[in-house]
Amino acid sequence: MSQELTERVRKLSQQYAFDSIQMHEAIGRQAGLSGTDHKYLGFIMQKGQMTAGELSQLTGLTTGAVTGLIDRFEQKDLVRRRFGEGDRRKVIVEANNEKVMAVFEPLYKEFRQRSGELIASFSEAELKVIESYFSKAIEVMNDTTSKFNTKQQ
Repeated sequence: MSQELTERVRKLSQQYAFDSIQMHEAIGRQAGLSGTDHKYLGFIMQKGQMTAGELSQLTGLTTGAVTGLIDRFEQKDLVRRRFGEGDRRKVIVEANNEKVMAVFEPLYKEFRQRSGELIASFSEAELKVIESYFSKAIEVMNDTTSKFNTKQQ
C-alpha cells in the first residue's frame, strides 16, 4: 500500500470526524441544544437509562455540570429523573424516547435517507471492508479514550 493512499485515507477519516462534529452541532442547535448536549443525550438514549454518576464518568463532566445538563434536558422534556429504589441519593436518568424522536427524527430525515442510499450503493464485499474499518477504528478510539480516562483518575 502506498504512503500517499494511506495519508489520503487518514485525512478523509479526520475530515469525517470534523464534519460529523459540525453536523451534530448544527442539528443540536436546531433542536435547541448544543452539539455536545445533543450527543450526550444520545448516550442516554443508547443505554436506555443511567445514573447521573455514570453519565459523569462517561462524559468526563463534573457532577455539577451533569446536573446542569440533566436540568436542560428535563426543561425540554427530553429526559426524566427518578430516584433509585431504596436509595434516594441515586438519581437515574432515562430518555423520554417519544419526545426525543419527535424532536430529532425530522432533523435527521434527509441525512438518514441519503446515508441509506449511499450504503446501498456499495457491494456486500465493499460494505464488509467498511464495516471492518469502522469496527477497528472504534476499538482504537475506545482504547485511546480509556487510556486517557485512566490517567485522570
